[in-house]
Amino acid sequence: MSPTVSQSAVLSGPRTVIECGQEGYPERLSRCISPPDRLYVIGNAAVLQRPSLSVVGARKATPYGRGCARRFSTLAAMRDLVIVSGGARGCDSEAHRAAIAAESPTVAFLGGGCDRLYPAENASLFQAIIDGGGAVVSERDWTFPPVPYAFRARNRLIASLSAATLIVEAGLPSGTFSTADEALAAGNEVLAVPGSITSASSRGANRLISQGAVPIIDDDTFLDALFSIYGCLRQEVVCDGESAGDSSEIRQSGDPIVAALRAEPLGMEKLRDIARECTPAGEDPWVWLMLRLAKLEQEGEMERYPDGRFGPVVRPLV
Repeated sequence: MSPTVSQSAVLSGPRTVIECGQEGYPERLSRCISPPDRLYVIGNAAVLQRPSLSVVGARKATPYGRGCARRFSTLAAMRDLVIVSGGARGCDSEAHRAAIAAESPTVAFLGGGCDRLYPAENASLFQAIIDGGGAVVSERDWTFPPVPYAFRARNRLIASLSAATLIVEAGLPSGTFSTADEALAAGNEVLAVPGSITSASSRGANRLISQGAVPIIDDDTFLDALFSIYGCLRQEVVCDGESAGDSSEIRQSGDPIVAALRAEPLGMEKLRDIARECTPAGEDPWVWLMLRLAKLEQEGEMERYPDGRFGPVVRPLV
């Protein structure tokens, strides 16, 4: 394990190159398909030796996917598991941020070199990962460009470093789904969060569950899975929805509009159909619906997405 310095440094922090077979090289990676000859690390290289959970999901994530990434990454981080992901937009970024907010180290595996950050807008997130005791890692030289084929190769490292990989949202086909394949090939556990059968972004996760992945349907099933795989005691932390990173702690009221929007984001046409069935007698369904949506927005429970649909509010971790 040797220190090195790049001439085009973007991120600040200790830099290390770890050769395969050398002290500090993660044993789990040495057993993966085509182990990398060396790892280029910025930050705390020792964190690669700790028990970890890989959390991956869609780049074009829905609020549901981002909320699940935050929630389950927080629960795992609070049980001293290092969160491993790919630093991408969407679910990956939320997983890293959740770990940082929980004051737990996290590891980002990049497709290109550590001085050719992708996505570039996540530079501050990568620096926060390093500053929080985690690491930014690549099997490519510091200035290797972020070319497409390198990301698929990178996925095997994310899947192999951890004893389990959690898929929070994935379409078909997708890089996230390929990461699950890599985890299975490495003999590791695959956990998946189910989604609506009408959501294209959940088809991959749902397919994995149909093929034998462990379904994560709530906090209890997730904590049970952690206990089975890592021995993490589920009694250690009691976490409510807000602290776990849930996108919205909407009350259980039996409200059909709330229930429908919690299941999946909906456009006005479908919401109007629901309103026709549940509007109180003597009231205009359209007026009742608009007032109901306005109240939910005012209360911070629902928001209108850029595509025009309504759904749960996404509350980023600070």
